[in-house]
Amino acid sequence: MLIVGNFLSQSGATRGVCEDLAERLPAYGWRVNTTSHHVGRMRRLADMLSTAWRTRHDYGFAQVDVYSGFAFYWAAAVCGLLRTLHKPYILTLHGGNLPAFSRRRPRMVRALLRSAASVTAPSRYLAEEMSQFRVDIQVLPNAIDLTNYPFRHRTAAQPRLIWLRAFHHIYEPSLPIRALARLQEQFPDVRLVMVGPDKGDGSLDEARALAKQLGVHQRIQFVGRVPKEDIGQWMNTGDIFLNTSSVDNCPVTVLEAMACGACVVTSQVGGIPYLCTQGVDAMLVPPGNADAIADSVTQILRRPELASALSRNGRYRVEQLDWAAILPRWGALLRLVAGQCS
Repeated sequence: MLIVGNFLSQSGATRGVCEDLAERLPAYGWRVNTTSHHVGRMRRLADMLSTAWRTRHDYGFAQVDVYSGFAFYWAAAVCGLLRTLHKPYILTLHGGNLPAFSRRRPRMVRALLRSAASVTAPSRYLAEEMSQFRVDIQVLPNAIDLTNYPFRHRTAAQPRLIWLRAFHHIYEPSLPIRALARLQEQFPDVRLVMVGPDKGDGSLDEARALAKQLGVHQRIQFVGRVPKEDIGQWMNTGDIFLNTSSVDNCPVTVLEAMACGACVVTSQVGGIPYLCTQGVDAMLVPPGNADAIADSVTQILRRPELASALSRNGRYRVEQLDWAAILPRWGALLRLVAGQCS
């Protein structure tokens, strides 16, 4: 098979689920080609198209990742070539922005989704949002390898906060800093670790400036990008994980925090309410509300029984999303589509 997606982790980008899938399938007997590792958009598109053509005798079908924006168009272009080659393909939908994009381009999105042998989505939220374009979307959740995330049960949380996303405006990196400024009044030893790459939209500089303006810069450690294999270690430096994004689908970082036993405080956007249950495995807050973040953190710190429950239940939630549970479901779908090639 051919997997078409962003294989960019070796260039410093966030590791995609497609990379994990491509690495694990050969152990189950699949021969996998992949594209593309090129960073530049046009070079990546050219490589995807050329690989699909050049290796056409080496694969029977393809799996193609579909995002919003420019990435949607390269997926559509690759699928056009695959149809010319009479290769069936699976589409995998990604990203919290895809529903809004699809409402602006309904005919194009409907045509692409209906042309596929099968369509998958990593969350029930995305499957439901996109059901107007195709009704039989199959939910195959993002999976993680639990062996990479040592669990530490937070029976009583300490005021150690961790934020792990890219510095980009959609992830609202100013919010944890504003929440920290409020929390320092009640918790003099509160600290925040911010982990993630700079996406170059000015968010990192704004965050640093805001921290100085609010007088909390000495309480914050800006770590930058870390390797995927080190994320579990960084998660366990804190007891409370903050997810402040304004747009989200099924963020792997939230799953990673739960796997480690961190108490999760997350904005209630997109697919988050489908992933987390308020007061059970996470604290859900309105997007863009630093006061609500601070209030939820305060509850966790003041109530050890709440911290213990969030930590324990979060780990239980993601145990159902280990690759050992999800990969066989991929295998069943791939065998079904591969049967169309014979």
